Amino acid sequence: MPLLGNKKSVGKKLHEFIGSTDFVEKGTENVVFRTCKEEKNRVVFQIGTSDAVRALTAAQIVCNDVAAIDINMGCPKSFSISGGMGAALLAKPELIHDILTTLKRNLETPVTCKIRLLKSPQDTVELARRIEKTGVLALAVHGRQVVDRPRDPAKWSEIADIVAALSIPVIANGDVFEYDDFQRIKDATGASSLMVARGALWNASIFSPLGQLPWEDVKREYIRKSILWDNDIKSTKHTLKEMIMHYSCLELPEGKAVIKSESLADLA
Repeated sequence: MPLLGNKKSVGKKLHEFIGSTDFVEKGTENVVFRTCKEEKNRVVFQIGTSDAVRALTAAQIVCNDVAAIDINMGCPKSFSISGGMGAALLAKPELIHDILTTLKRNLETPVTCKIRLLKSPQDTVELARRIEKTGVLALAVHGRQVVDRPRDPAKWSEIADIVAALSIPVIANGDVFEYDDFQRIKDATGASSLMVARGALWNASIFSPLGQLPWEDVKREYIRKSILWDNDIKSTKHTLKEMIMHYSCLELPEGKAVIKSESLADLA
């Protein structure tokens, strides 16, 4: 979140109505980050960065309100890579070391990071070992290379190579779309835990051992809670569009209505 790179541009305040802690862009009502005291020991704040000092400045703003600070070294999107962030860091081990050690030296809050696979399993293991030496608490690994597409199968075996090489916890990520996949990826990789992205975005009930609920029910509940907790309209629309694209079609009336919506009330 680039707005957090400047302490002067972000203010912290309590949202009295819903009881949240909001980090707001000064001079506006734009909420950059929202959390609450009940989530303090659960939320990990992820930063996209290409600069150690800027990363530290951002981390210091939120570190007392989150469980850990994570550095994103896996995002393959052009906006991230063009700024030297995300997966662009994978080719810059010295910069990775600088960012992580700077955070470790100056924060009491735990530091973690997330990477993608490199061109060869050996290269990925070598990078993971270098990251471990910085003192990070854990490492998340997405089981695809930057050039891979989401439809390409995640390489769980290469995550297993990293697990075997490290002593810190490794978080496995990739191709978890139903509850039973949780155990399958843990068995295949030996990872201490796992991360779910698209599967949870499409249907948050993936975490229920009783089985997933119909996506229409999840969608309605998501809209209800977004209104209740005054969720950011852009974030709400993004999640709804992902759900609709996966299960239906954005060209249908429902999808078009979400695209045109300008407020949470429009989605009700």
